[in-house]
Amino acid sequence: MRLTFYGGAQEVTGACYLLESDEIKILVDCGLFQCPKVCEARSHEPFPFNASEIEAVFVTHAHIDHIGRVPKLFKEGFAGKIYSTPATKDLAKIMLEDNLQLLKKAVAKNGKNGENGEGELLFGDGDLKSAMENWGDLEYHEEKNIGGFKIKLLDAGHILGSAMVEVQAGAKKLVFSGDLGNPPTPLLRPTEKITDANFMLIESTYGDRVHEDRKERKVKIERVIEDAVKNKGVLMIPAFSLERTQELLFEFNSLVEEGRVPEVPVFLDSPLAIRATEVYRKYERYYNKEAKYIIDSGDKVFKFPMLKFTLKTEESKAINEVPPPKIIIAGSGMSTGGRILHHERRYLSDPNSTILMVGYQAAGSRGRQIQDGAKSVKIFGEEVPVRCRVETIQGYSAHPDRDALLAFVQNSADTLQKVFCVQGEPAASLFLVQRIRDYLGIDAIAPRYGDSFELK
Repeated sequence: MRLTFYGGAQEVTGACYLLESDEIKILVDCGLFQCPKVCEARSHEPFPFNASEIEAVFVTHAHIDHIGRVPKLFKEGFAGKIYSTPATKDLAKIMLEDNLQLLKKAVAKNGKNGENGEGELLFGDGDLKSAMENWGDLEYHEEKNIGGFKIKLLDAGHILGSAMVEVQAGAKKLVFSGDLGNPPTPLLRPTEKITDANFMLIESTYGDRVHEDRKERKVKIERVIEDAVKNKGVLMIPAFSLERTQELLFEFNSLVEEGRVPEVPVFLDSPLAIRATEVYRKYERYYNKEAKYIIDSGDKVFKFPMLKFTLKTEESKAINEVPPPKIIIAGSGMSTGGRILHHERRYLSDPNSTILMVGYQAAGSRGRQIQDGAKSVKIFGEEVPVRCRVETIQGYSAHPDRDALLAFVQNSADTLQKVFCVQGEPAASLFLVQRIRDYLGIDAIAPRYGDSFELK
């Protein structure tokens, strides 16, 4: 086997891994590069491989940095099949549709996409249609034989339908972690253990840090809500449409029903998150035992008093007419776009209000600037002072920390020949590499874009 890294290499986004043998070429993930300006141009560059030679694409999960360039493959001649869990397929459809609308708006506004200056879309409606028509379902543990590879998906526990891709080639086993979960989670089952991998690609988003105790996060969010209500302010939560939003709604439902927080208006102000939540309702079979028990008891976990879904633009604007205290959950998770920007422009300057970060904030993003203590940020061309409280709860991260990542690798310590640390900023990836070498004595590396390795 030959493995080549065309994304997610010493960077968090753009996951794209080419695996080839004498018989076949497949991809695992084909994601969008996401960072201010420069990454937009990278996403538009032609693929560094011939898309028509790819037999199949296996998708780990529906985050846009893992699926965002899948339709572009069809634009460049790909004629194969895509495989993922059914939930990932359904979520990918709404994520890609949303992404296409954003691309169209960018072209209409600027006459070009990002910095590439070509004035054409990353992919079009026909490419997206082709992708969904050629997207097949693969349930967990269902084996797919293709070109000498035996491939199956294992539960990654990251978001609904997320999977690790296990490739068996002869006597050797290669595992692509995708993004792993950070158990215990309110909704999903924990990440499956793998004990016999020979080669492993493991995510390293938080490869250099330790999360706070997840058991304390419910208490912390309870305190943040109580303080926001006490100050008669607005609690803004920039949240990712997949998983983070659904976890928050699950937690809020519990806190309200237990009488631990005052009943105040809670707005889910994200059309994408609302559509994703409907998919979550469809796939309750992927939930953990606790969540299933609550649902079986008749509780509607995504519906509680004072919760309002604001799907239409006029409903979103009407939030302004509701006096504080109130809670607004809106995308995007890193404050790089979406409806959260309108609320931030209005309330970041209010000392009584709070912005709560519950997800990873990439370097250079507006969310990272706020998190790092910026005195002001630019929103819609306007310099907005940051006078509100800034809170962070890392316990809601959907990614494991350095200790959990090391433990995951250690499960296969007896069989591993080489570990590739991917999907992390250089500092995080390289830290995890050194930790694996020092603590486990396993050969590890943080590959760069374009690096290629023979797996023997």
